[in-house]
Amino acid sequence: MTHGGASENDDDLTACEVEREPDPSDSLRTFGAVVQALREHAGLGREEFGRQVQFSKHTVESVELGRRMPDDSFVERAEEATGNTGALRKAAKYLTRGEAGLAAWFRRWAKLEKVAVSLSTYECRLVPGLLQSEGYARAVFEGTVPVAPDDQLEEFMATRMERQRMLFERPTTPFHFIVEEHVFRRKFGETAQMRELLDHVLELSAPRNVTLQIVPLEAELHACLDGPVRLLETSKGQRFAYSEGQQNGRLISDAKEVRLLYQRYDTLRSQALNPTLSRGLLEQLRGEL
Repeated sequence: MTHGGASENDDDLTACEVEREPDPSDSLRTFGAVVQALREHAGLGREEFGRQVQFSKHTVESVELGRRMPDDSFVERAEEATGNTGALRKAAKYLTRGEAGLAAWFRRWAKLEKVAVSLSTYECRLVPGLLQSEGYARAVFEGTVPVAPDDQLEEFMATRMERQRMLFERPTTPFHFIVEEHVFRRKFGETAQMRELLDHVLELSAPRNVTLQIVPLEAELHACLDGPVRLLETSKGQRFAYSEGQQNGRLISDAKEVRLLYQRYDTLRSQALNPTLSRGLLEQLRGEL
């Protein structure tokens, strides 16, 4: 899955623009509402309509709820199934794709990631998305409540895996990760999947522009106990932070608050294991499996 490229001014944002969290694409929701109205007017349930347009009822639902961008074949078959009014063909011309597979509150941060000249992450809950193996990511998404439909889960997976390409495609951009040791010890799936995760993290953290530090279990209380945080800097020297909790996220642009979070992160870097010892710990954990 691909996303639109960032413009050259995407990293020159006002505080007002940054704090406004975007909603899912209005055009997708409007198009979906029209599909649903025409389908119901034709007396078709989602399953029967799905057979006529040759897509699953889950895909039909995702389109109607504005979660999925319909392709040309969906539009054409939906037109035929609902009486060839021309409404769907005309409406489809104005569709714009949101950041499918990303939570609404994360989309602005995802855009900033694309133009950042440095990215730093502290995580104490789970392996950072940029380092997750496919098996780990799928286990995370499959464990969400409420359960995501199959097609939406695949969108999440595609978006997660695509974001990781940044680590390879931007070899001069520094990526820094600090992760608690217990995150890598938490069991999921079979032993083979645990090994795959650790191998994946070791591979992704090997390039010179990627740094991984681990906070060991025996470490004392430290500077980032308030929770996970992400930090970035743009080419124009702007600094932003992002924090996330249950069903919400917050993009932080206030200079004083961002400066404090950078200070905490820098302090934690001195409290965590250095990159060499951190890789050694990961290799030890893999050997214990």
